[in-house]
Amino acid sequence: MQLITVGVLLTLLNSASPARILAILPHLGKSHFIFFEPLLKALAEKGHDLVVISPFPQKKPIARYTDINVKEALPMEYVNSVPFGDSGNEDPASTLNFLMSIGIFTCEKVLSYPPVQKLIQSQEKFDLILYEMFNTDCFLGFVHKFKTPSIALFSSALMPWGNDRFGNPDNPSYIGNHFLPHSDRMNFFERFKNFIYYIGTKLYYKLNFDRPGYKIAKQYFGEDLPPLEDIAANTSLLLINTHFSYYQVRPYVPAIVDIGGLHVQPPSKLPQDLEKFIGEAKNGVIYFSLGSTLRGSTIPKHMLEALLAAFSELPQRILWKWEDDDLPGKPDNVKISKWLPQMSVLAHPNVKVFMNHGGLMGTIEAVYNGVPMVSIPLFGDQYHNVQLCVEKGIAIKLPYTEITKENILKSVNKVLHDPQYQENAKRASRIYHDRPQSVLDTAVYWTEYVLRHGGAPHLRSAALDLNLVQYLLLDVCFVIVVFVVVLLCILFLVIKLTVRMCRRVANKSKVESSPKKGKKKHKTQ
Repeated sequence: MQLITVGVLLTLLNSASPARILAILPHLGKSHFIFFEPLLKALAEKGHDLVVISPFPQKKPIARYTDINVKEALPMEYVNSVPFGDSGNEDPASTLNFLMSIGIFTCEKVLSYPPVQKLIQSQEKFDLILYEMFNTDCFLGFVHKFKTPSIALFSSALMPWGNDRFGNPDNPSYIGNHFLPHSDRMNFFERFKNFIYYIGTKLYYKLNFDRPGYKIAKQYFGEDLPPLEDIAANTSLLLINTHFSYYQVRPYVPAIVDIGGLHVQPPSKLPQDLEKFIGEAKNGVIYFSLGSTLRGSTIPKHMLEALLAAFSELPQRILWKWEDDDLPGKPDNVKISKWLPQMSVLAHPNVKVFMNHGGLMGTIEAVYNGVPMVSIPLFGDQYHNVQLCVEKGIAIKLPYTEITKENILKSVNKVLHDPQYQENAKRASRIYHDRPQSVLDTAVYWTEYVLRHGGAPHLRSAALDLNLVQYLLLDVCFVIVVFVVVLLCILFLVIKLTVRMCRRVANKSKVESSPKKGKKKHKTQ
């Protein structure tokens, strides 16, 4: 009875009073919202009232959950139907330009949307704001308007400019840039490039993301709006989609919390046709999907032919996420579908390999289920994600430019027949699952923690109060250098004076001794 009482008391102590929460998640990418959605629903179920700005409203009404649907303001095909031919570019500049254009576009369209304008002009009260920290900070104007603590959410790994608002250590010698195909183990040239992009991406963000976003934000929140970077620096917490089982090991301040795999739901029963196709495959199944953003129908003809030719020679069955009604030349061992319950597919013990594009969401689901991968990175953070998985021995990288029948067969067969890949994938899965509490419980706990502690200012790093000179100890280094230089100068002068005095003494002795020698010589003569 006492144990039950203690348990109830601990539950009450760890619970926050019902709060009003504004969630600002306007990005057009469906995969981003899928990551955040379980947390939003869990908070509503715990009694908090949520107002959610997003282009993905709930299909069925949820108690204490109100949508501000901005779907009409945004053309969804802008980001959810990227042609295959527009990808395959490792140049970070193209990715940054793409993110910038989406961010500025979203700022203008969403902030000017009438329902959002109504909220801006209202006298609403909120206890907490959740916002997606991605490609723009223009929506931080809501934090300033409602004078409330905020929590940042991120469905990917931390971007280079994200560290600054938390005073988080970010050493480019071993922390690979989000946009580069480097792991956390780099040679000299990779570290050199990583350092250049470490500086370049932060500067690019400030000039091309932050300044235009601030200009737009002031139009809607007023000219007295503080700089966005100042508002961002007061963010209470960051909940981020990483975990060391599949991502690089790196330091985080207490205000950054790993919730990698928040979107992962327990697998459900497969539809009968899929269960039959997968379950009756004597040699197992290879699952091929390029995610929700890329359209398979835009794959270049020569690459599509290579895929079909390679798949036709494999004894395994191929389950392929394909958006069109038909796939010309489809081999008999291939089944196509416009939509597939990915988690349930990957959870099936007969699925042996996951062919993907290296997106973080699918990568996490593969790790969760212990399925090794053949990954074809195409854009954004995918190169970095894939390289980290290659380093961990749970994936093989198949470059976009090297897609041929021979290379496909070589990559797939290596993963299928080298037991190390299966063993490493199972090991990564065990590490992923070995946590003190579920990911969702962790996310809810820390969200309510910020509510309980009025923004949790005690989590704020002192590094945020230092300027760049102080943070890098350049002032200390300058004083040390000056001290050493002064010391060397004094030492040099002392040595110089000592040498000069020694020479004077020597010369004087020489002068004094010269006449005596002369006199002795004269007497001898």
